[in-house]
Amino acid sequence: MEIALHWVLIIAIIAVSVCSVTFSFKARRSSDVRVRGLNTSLMNVCMGVMLMLLALFFLLLYSGSTVKVIVSTLLIVIGLFNLFAGLRNHSIYRSMKG
Repeated sequence: MEIALHWVLIIAIIAVSVCSVTFSFKARRSSDVRVRGLNTSLMNVCMGVMLMLLALFFLLLYSGSTVKVIVSTLLIVIGLFNLFAGLRNHSIYRSMKG
């Protein structure tokens, strides 16, 4: 069961990473400010989810240690910041007239 959970997390991390890279390329190639902001905000959401999944993966994979808990907590905090900043920016750019 534990191995299946690890594989699910790995696949989810890879999928969210691909989405993040895709939105990053779309944002860099867009000339419209609104579309660029929407893609950047979606990239931030994907990066936040990816960081939280990485933290969960590290918590489940390695045996307990203080360093692991500190690093995982830091990844979760940064991931939550990216997630909420991306959601906030997405709502701002979505409400812009375009």
